[in-house]
Amino acid sequence: MLTGDLIRVRYAKQRVIPLYIDREASHWLEAAESLLLLYREGIGMTRGEIESEVDALFGGGGKATQVHRGLAKVLEDRAEFEVVADVPPEEVREKVFSAAAAHRKILVAEASTPGHRPHFDRDVVLARVAGELGVEPQALLGSLFADLRDENRLLRFDDLTAQRLIDRYNVALAQAVLLRSVLVRVEVRGEGPTRYRALFRRLKFHRLLYRVDGGMRDGYVIHVDGPLSLFNATTKYGLQMAMFLPALLHCRDFHLDAELRWGPRREPRSFHLEANDGLVSPQADTGTYTPPELAAFVDRFRQVATDWELHESTDVIELGREGVWIPDYRLVHKPSGTDVLFEVVGFWKKASLERLLRLLPGHGPPRYVLAISDRLKVDEEALQELTGPILRFKEIPNATELATMLRSLVQDRPTTDTPLFR
Repeated sequence: MLTGDLIRVRYAKQRVIPLYIDREASHWLEAAESLLLLYREGIGMTRGEIESEVDALFGGGGKATQVHRGLAKVLEDRAEFEVVADVPPEEVREKVFSAAAAHRKILVAEASTPGHRPHFDRDVVLARVAGELGVEPQALLGSLFADLRDENRLLRFDDLTAQRLIDRYNVALAQAVLLRSVLVRVEVRGEGPTRYRALFRRLKFHRLLYRVDGGMRDGYVIHVDGPLSLFNATTKYGLQMAMFLPALLHCRDFHLDAELRWGPRREPRSFHLEANDGLVSPQADTGTYTPPELAAFVDRFRQVATDWELHESTDVIELGREGVWIPDYRLVHKPSGTDVLFEVVGFWKKASLERLLRLLPGHGPPRYVLAISDRLKVDEEALQELTGPILRFKEIPNATELATMLRSLVQDRPTTDTPLFR
C-alpha cells in the first residue's frame, strides 16, 4: 500500500485523478527492471542500504523520484525482512547500557583530580559484555540495534515482471485514494452469476458494510461505506476496502464513484474509476471464497449423505429491492434431482443474519436450509416466519442432522416440480 507522501494525483474541479504510469512506456519498464534487479541481488542487505541504493539510482526530489519510491514501496510490501542478531537486541542493549553506566561510575570514582572527566572507552565495555555473552565484540555491536527498521535485512521477496510491477503500482495508487473515502458506489453490468457471486463473496469476506440494488438483467449497484464514514477502526476497515478493489478489476464493465475527504482539512472530493481506465488486477481470478471453518463440514457431509451432491453455489438470489443473497452451497438429491440452497450463518456473518431473517420469508427460494450458530443472538419470532428449516450448531454444522432435514424436504416435495427461483 502506498503511503500518503507517495500519492500522485491531479485535480479537476473537485475530482481527484490519480497519475497512473504507462505500463508500456520503455522508461518506466527500465526503471521497474532496475528496482527488481536491486531486490533480486539485495538478499542480506539492510532495509536502509536498499533505500540508499534506490536514492543513488534515481537521484533527489521531484515527481519522477516519487514514482520510483512508490515502485520501491510496492516491492518492499512483497519482501520479507528479518532481524539478524546473534543475541536478542533487547538483551544486548540492556546489558551494554547497564555495563556502560557502571563503567562510568568506576571512572568517576577513580578520578584523581576533582572535576576531571575521565576518558570513556566504549571498546572496554563492548569487550566485557561480549565476553559475558560469549560472542565477538563486532557481532555484539551489530546486534545492538538490529531490530530497528532500517537495520532489518532482506530475507526474500516475491519476484514478478517489470510490467506486473507497474500494474501493481497503479492499483496501489487507486487503493491509496480509496482509503480517504466516505462512500463508494459501484455499478457492475454484463456479468454472469459466477462473477457476481465472486464479487459479493469478496465483499462478505472483507466484512464491508454494503447494500445492493438492481438485478441480473440490468446489473447491480453496490453502495459501500468508506473507512472515513466510521467513528473508529478506520485503518483496518480502510485496508479491507482497498483489498476489495482487485476483485472488482476482474469485471469487464464497472464504474466506481467515491466520495472522499481529502487532505489535512478533509475537504470533500470525488474519485472515479472504470474498466476503461485499464487497471490490471494483481490477484489471480480464483473465483469464490469458502471460509476455512466449513472444510470439515463439507468433508463429513459427503461421507454421510452419499445420495446428495454438494456444490458451491453460483446462484444470486434477488431479495426484492433490498439486494441479493448468495448462498454457500447448492445441494442436489441424485435420485430425484431436487435441489436445496444451504447457507451457514456463522459468527463471521453476524451482520447478514437480521437481513436474511427479514427478507427470506417473502423473497427467498422455495427450498433452503439455514445453519445458524448458537453464538449469534437470534430473534426466535423471526425464525418462525422462515419457510425453510433451521439447523443450529455450536462450532461446525452437524452433517448427519442436515442429511435428515434434507430427506424430509424430498419426502414433502410436491408431485409437480416447483422452480427454485420465483
